Amino acid sequence: MFERLTPTVRVLLIANVAIFAAQLYLPQLPFELLELWPLHSSPLTGGVPFGPWQLVTYAFLHGSPAHLFFNMFALYMFGPDVEDLLGSKRFRIYYLACVVGASVSQQLVTATIYPSTAPTLGASGGIFGLLLCYGMAYPHRRLMLIFPPIPMPAWLFVTLYGLAELYMGVFQSNQGVAHFAHLGGMAAGYLLIRYWRAQRLRGRRP
Repeated sequence: MFERLTPTVRVLLIANVAIFAAQLYLPQLPFELLELWPLHSSPLTGGVPFGPWQLVTYAFLHGSPAHLFFNMFALYMFGPDVEDLLGSKRFRIYYLACVVGASVSQQLVTATIYPSTAPTLGASGGIFGLLLCYGMAYPHRRLMLIFPPIPMPAWLFVTLYGLAELYMGVFQSNQGVAHFAHLGGMAAGYLLIRYWRAQRLRGRRP
């Protein structure tokens, strides 16, 4: 089971599980300082002031065991193939870019379209970036959905998932889920992939 884990994926899994355990058993620690708070948040509104470190640290916190499980399961399923494809160094850059892209997207949305005073936490932004990369790199691999159990190619799975997130984000369904953060993670990943491809093509020119 664990033989397929690549170095960075293993570290991310251990870090996320360990930090969640600390959230459960060391509640006296100020984890709220690491959550991603809206730009306008303040103690006056019952929140915590925004700090730039939160653009990254929020991705290592989770709100429930189910939240942690589904994110880590997706990391386990798709992360090793993406790390093998990109190499560990680029994988770390890519994952971080997706995490930051997700947080920036969430901040823009909560500051403009859908104002909110609630913090954001979870690795989903980085995970959605991995899903995008996986779908682009291995478009014809078959994935089996859990509900309903329908097999489909990876490109279709990723496309439908992205469209569903856009729909739910725009129409505010499934409240409490940062849909635009998920889309921001995918968008950041796509832009970085295009940038790397352009760099490679420029390197091949005579």
